[in-house]
Amino acid sequence: MNKPTVVTCGLPYTNGLCHLGHLRTYIPGDFYVRYLRRLGEDIVFVCGSDNHGTPIVVSAEAEKVSPREISERYHKHFDEVFKAMGVRFDRFGMTDDETNHKRTDSILSKLIEKGYVYEQVIQQSYCPKCGRFLPDRYVEGTCPYCGKHARGDECDQGCGRHLEPGEILDPQCATCGTKAELREQKHYYFKLSAFRNYLLEYLPSLQGTINARNYAIGWVENELKDWCITRMMDWGVRFPGTDDLVCYVWVDAPIGYISFTEEWAKEHNDSWTKYWCEGDRVHFIGSDIIYHHCVFWPAMLHGAGYQPPTAVVASGMVTIEGEKFSKSRGYVVWTKEDYLDKGLPADYLRYYLLDYTSHTRELDFSWKEFQARINNELVNTFGNFANRSMTLVKNKLGHMPTVDVQPEIFAEIKKSLALIEENVRAYEFKAAVDNILLLAGYGNSYISNSAPWKLLKEDVPAAEQVLKNCLQIVKACALVIQPVMPESAQKLWEMLGYTDLIENHPISDALVPFENTELGEVKPLFPRIDDKQREELEATLAKRCEEAKAKAEGKNMTEQPVIEPISEEIVTIDDVAKLDLRVGEVIKAEKVPKTEKLLRLQVDIGSEVRQIVSSIALEYTPEEMVGKKIIVIVNLKPAKFRGEESNGMLFAAGEEASLLIPLRDVPNGTKVH
Repeated sequence: MNKPTVVTCGLPYTNGLCHLGHLRTYIPGDFYVRYLRRLGEDIVFVCGSDNHGTPIVVSAEAEKVSPREISERYHKHFDEVFKAMGVRFDRFGMTDDETNHKRTDSILSKLIEKGYVYEQVIQQSYCPKCGRFLPDRYVEGTCPYCGKHARGDECDQGCGRHLEPGEILDPQCATCGTKAELREQKHYYFKLSAFRNYLLEYLPSLQGTINARNYAIGWVENELKDWCITRMMDWGVRFPGTDDLVCYVWVDAPIGYISFTEEWAKEHNDSWTKYWCEGDRVHFIGSDIIYHHCVFWPAMLHGAGYQPPTAVVASGMVTIEGEKFSKSRGYVVWTKEDYLDKGLPADYLRYYLLDYTSHTRELDFSWKEFQARINNELVNTFGNFANRSMTLVKNKLGHMPTVDVQPEIFAEIKKSLALIEENVRAYEFKAAVDNILLLAGYGNSYISNSAPWKLLKEDVPAAEQVLKNCLQIVKACALVIQPVMPESAQKLWEMLGYTDLIENHPISDALVPFENTELGEVKPLFPRIDDKQREELEATLAKRCEEAKAKAEGKNMTEQPVIEPISEEIVTIDDVAKLDLRVGEVIKAEKVPKTEKLLRLQVDIGSEVRQIVSSIALEYTPEEMVGKKIIVIVNLKPAKFRGEESNGMLFAAGEEASLLIPLRDVPNGTKVH
């Protein structure tokens, strides 16, 4: 018996729906846990939702609800989807629950006590219009490393680097677009640089996938810096000893792994320390968060006196139909809406995600390839072998063969079991599933070459021997495929005549002779995916991509536009009178360099020419704007966008930015009443 093990999966963020990209982490994690448990391992499998950070606050503000309400809504969604996909966590918690607040406070207090946390005044982005500091997703600008568009804590469009507060160039408020000011603010830093030697000693021995280990070593060798671990927000885990600061989300999120284990242990009268202090700790994550799990997390754990991860298993990213995964461009497949709600079996997707490619490589999802894999591998190989074997026994032989299974059959099964286990323990999930299919393929070849349907006419004892051998192989296939496709394996188990749960049987039962006296109801195990169904799924994806493209181009393809609610704030005629609205003519227009959305307009308002900067470049070309007469506020306080001064604001309606223009030609500068 190996050590007790806690296995975790990266926490889904509670501000959006579950998609196939998420499942690239959770399905392999569930397969790994199921298989090792069937080998007799003591494993606790935990996960939970990540409830803190600015994206959730931004979503809550937009919906005018609390961040907790947003978090609970999406927490429930992920919990339901995971269960529907057969992903069975022992505990699926929330980072905003009391246990995690307490555990985070305990670990941070220990780090502070040991001198690994220090205070520092830094230059932080501040929006003068919104009147607040701009942590993380509240600020956007230019990555100082690659020059691409970046968010406050991450270069999301370029190199993917973690960014510290104040590092982003040309910062502007993500809410209103105002150029941000740099103001002093007190924050707390974790002495990550002090753990360089420890990490360089620890990381070479880190198990899991080589992409995680090598990426982390390279980072520590070249770029290790101290880490700002506080944010000025109301939402989050309060930083010890402060009233206005919360922990950065990547502090309390991984601590959730410990907290969820604590919650599970309390419910089951068990010890969480048995797993976190005495056992192994295995993290399944996406490759985009290697840095956090292999650098931040182990350093923080070591500093607080906890054991670091034993293994980090990092999956490759997901593309859709050859295109980079993108919700904004429509290249996304939603797990519930696009898959489960269409009546497709969870087991099919589990199989596809595990067997399509190596775990660390990019996975390109296509409905055509999905159909081909299911029909050719599951239906034609695995399902065909199982169905032929049992149908011949039930309908042609008419009774259960009583002869012993031949030794060479057991030898082949034993060889397969050894290879599969070796692959699973090495985190080579595709190789493991391939060897499961090879066992079914061996059975398919064996029954085809032996031709028991002919032997039944010529040599019944020989036919009985072949069919008994086949039933043993089918039994073995059912037992080893269960961690991949739990529902299908249970159906096959019942066809073999068993009435209990297959998951309660160890993998080694594949070598126990098949001795049932009768079979259950035999029917095709895997229905085919026909062309019509595949075409419908492709059409859904194509439509989503077209709608996303049209939206980006300013076209409205929806029958019913979404109308924003009328403001509840009442203004007076005096308020309206303060606005000096004039008719202006655009005499020159050009894009603001190094921006996607901004146009720099020279507008003739009669008495003078004003420069106005507007975020309409996705809707209008500079050529389209020249000569247009528009409505402009001329007594607006000047503002700067990406270093360009704007002295006014034009009016436009809707997401497509339809310009408000005078219906009749009037002189430039005419006042609008």
